[in-house]
Amino acid sequence: MRVFSDSEPQAGLDPRPCDLSRFNTFALASTAPACVQIMHAGQVPQLAELAPRYGGLLVLGGGSNLVLPERVRGLVARMALRGIRLQSEDADARVVEAQAGESWHGLVAYCVERGWGGLENLALIPGTVGAAPVQNIGAYGVELRDRFAGLTAYDLEQRRWMEFDGAQCAFAYRDSVFKQAPGRWVITSVRLRLPKAWRPVLDYPDLRRHPRLAGEPGAREVYEAVCGIRREKLPDPAVLGNAGSFFKNPLVSAQVYRNLAERFPGLVGYAQEDGGYKLAAGWLIDQCGWKGRRMGPVGVHERQALVLVNYGGATAAEVMALADAVRHDVRQRYGVALEAEPVVVPGAPAED
Repeated sequence: MRVFSDSEPQAGLDPRPCDLSRFNTFALASTAPACVQIMHAGQVPQLAELAPRYGGLLVLGGGSNLVLPERVRGLVARMALRGIRLQSEDADARVVEAQAGESWHGLVAYCVERGWGGLENLALIPGTVGAAPVQNIGAYGVELRDRFAGLTAYDLEQRRWMEFDGAQCAFAYRDSVFKQAPGRWVITSVRLRLPKAWRPVLDYPDLRRHPRLAGEPGAREVYEAVCGIRREKLPDPAVLGNAGSFFKNPLVSAQVYRNLAERFPGLVGYAQEDGGYKLAAGWLIDQCGWKGRRMGPVGVHERQALVLVNYGGATAAEVMALADAVRHDVRQRYGVALEAEPVVVPGAPAED
């Protein structure tokens, strides 16, 4: 349990209507009837009193993994806690603590600049530190749970502070206990364990064949390669609205994988520790002819079929109509169900 000193600012929160259009990377027009900004952890317990008055709570970080409706239902709490520090260090590892409102990529860059390896494969993932455990973010062979040391969160139901270890977070592929129970816990800080016996993780083909990663690359070289690959393949949300990878890579049994591989030469899949396979959702979507296609103001990105984009003026309903059309075609051809990665936020009833 975390204890706050009397000197820590705990100013009262004043909910006000707000425009969320600038606070989601999909660039969807969205408003909320009540918003607050969390500047200090001591303000978080107030959310337990406020949220029920508005019919729920949405904690908003960078807005990079959300599909927002035109009108959000409930209270929106924008996370603005800042700070990064080296919490502890021993012969084997460093433990770095970052506040929930810090930029995730900013944290990765902070560590790389100091020569602390371990997070470089997760460079350029948009969003905040507090949102990273919710989704158990991952890229290029590394997931957050691989570097996780713990986190601090406030339980709005039991009205108490809690410390979570990895087992309590129930991390899975793009999943966690926080994603399964949205609105219950508010994460305020995250701790990551960075091993001193660092070795590069170069399992993915894009990294194995990268010219700058031959020999014995350091964390900075891996970081720069990952940044370059992502910039080449993925659209910049500041230029073209998107939420990154829209679909999870589906997990299937070894038998299903073998059956599909016999029918569809070139099927892309990765063996998993449990004996199953993770299929490349982007390949499935591309093979169904969706890459580069548009449906009105939304479409599938021309260079990365996993990414749905907003060409301007799109609504959540239009995004989800495109997602449903893509899912239908993949299921019809391959018998595989695609699951959306972003959180689809429920909308409020239309006003009279």
